[in-house]
Amino acid sequence: MTKSKEPIEYKRGYVNFLGCKIDLRFRPMIPRKETAFWVKQVIRDICKKGEKFAFLDVFSGSGCIGLSVLKNCSKWAKMGIFNDIDKGFVKQIKINLKLNKINPKKYRVLQSDVFQKISGTYDYIFANPPYVGLDNRHLVQESVLDWEPLIAIFGGEDGLLYIKKFLKDAKKYLNKGGKIYLEFDHLRKTEIEKLLPQLGYKNFQFHKDQFGKWRMVCIKN
Repeated sequence: MTKSKEPIEYKRGYVNFLGCKIDLRFRPMIPRKETAFWVKQVIRDICKKGEKFAFLDVFSGSGCIGLSVLKNCSKWAKMGIFNDIDKGFVKQIKINLKLNKINPKKYRVLQSDVFQKISGTYDYIFANPPYVGLDNRHLVQESVLDWEPLIAIFGGEDGLLYIKKFLKDAKKYLNKGGKIYLEFDHLRKTEIEKLLPQLGYKNFQFHKDQFGKWRMVCIKN
């Protein structure tokens, strides 16, 4: 079977994401417009609040979420922790932080399985985990399956494997008054809505992306 065309973003070697140049040489998942949509709103809210903050970016991949927050909210950012299980993606995050001239005193990059090597508490936790269910593999674009890292796409049979793993412990790392932003597959909104109270989360709100699909949940402590 013929392989689909290589995505233009990989051919070019980078993408632009909210004012940041995101290098893709280690082939992390290509940052999506849907992700940029909610991250842009988060950046606006953080800057409007105008308070010093620290954040944790779990399942970082290319580092695009945390990096754009650091760059656009640099006046208030104290520290950002980037975390991914993949060795290549950890290298990729470091490249992108340097490429965008982020102050090295304001970040740390860890190779860790979810919260394995994480300590301390944070004002914001960002998570864009692998969330497509293997049961929905047939809905995924051919070029995505052919070229992008499957480790960053599939979250077990129902897509909730890493979301459950993340939510089980996330509240331990969140400061009082802090927020968790979790991206998810719009097809799993109902399951996640049931899951949150079961795992001790009471204050949360779901948000749609620019295409009218449920895409992110904001959980407040």
